[in-house]
Amino acid sequence: MIYIKDDFLPQKLLDRIDEDKSNYEEVVTPGKSFWVKRPSSDFIAWVCGHISEIEGVGISPILGFFREAKEGQDNDWRIHNDSIIEGQQPDRAAVLYISDSNHDGINGTAFWEHKLYGDTFKDISPEKFDKLLTEDSNDLDKWTLKSIIGHKKNRLISYPCNYFHSKYPNEFVKSRKVFVIFYKIDK
Repeated sequence: MIYIKDDFLPQKLLDRIDEDKSNYEEVVTPGKSFWVKRPSSDFIAWVCGHISEIEGVGISPILGFFREAKEGQDNDWRIHNDSIIEGQQPDRAAVLYISDSNHDGINGTAFWEHKLYGDTFKDISPEKFDKLLTEDSNDLDKWTLKSIIGHKKNRLISYPCNYFHSKYPNEFVKSRKVFVIFYKIDK
């Protein structure tokens, strides 16, 4: 299930994030670079507490970070799912839109169906999954766009980590800033 929560952060907290002018740092991974900032542990705790209230269950964070995409930076489609994060398999991911929309036209988070594997990662071998990331993630001929959840400042979307997704569109001229968190549902 995908859910949306508008006005997720209190205005004072959103203002503090907007006022933070520290730089995003490039993190290089195999075949992809991301520009991120680390949040404080207090911010992670606040977000997890609020998500727990919404979902009615305890959650444990795996990884959370602020991410920026803009012209010349982070402009691949990179359609993927989040099967393994920090050596763990998260249950869910959440994206919180921090910046104003800053883009003419539809933009936000897109959910996709792979023409061979479907809309989720289901027991395909690690080799096939690696191939999917390296060969298919930017080849739109191998995907069908299923839906887009629109970017709106202070909107949180949460979804199962095995759903194929990407930012939408792939390129932004002005800065697109989000907070991303991966988490497990406490059993």
